[in-house]
Amino acid sequence: MKKYEAMFIIKPDLKDEEKSALMKGIKEQVTKYNGTVTADQIWAERRKLAYDLFPLGGQARFKEGMYYLVNFDCDPLQIAALRGVYGLNENVLRYMITKIEEKGKK
Repeated sequence: MKKYEAMFIIKPDLKDEEKSALMKGIKEQVTKYNGTVTADQIWAERRKLAYDLFPLGGQARFKEGMYYLVNFDCDPLQIAALRGVYGLNENVLRYMITKIEEKGKK
């Protein structure tokens, strides 16, 4: 298992219940693909974006977003499946999954 960090930009206009359900769903997807969530946090509740973002299939534009950070351990072969799931979520404006390098290794 490798260590990963995922950053999500979520629609800022979601209700609190919708945000909670979305964050729970993001973590559940990690466990569905045999991963383990080690930490998660809201990095910024509302942050101005450098440029407007359009959601999947939507015509609204967003100038702000909620940043949500998740650290998890997962099999590298499952990352493509996670990317597919997260990319189809209409409430996620953008996301990025990066591998965390262990100190002392290259």
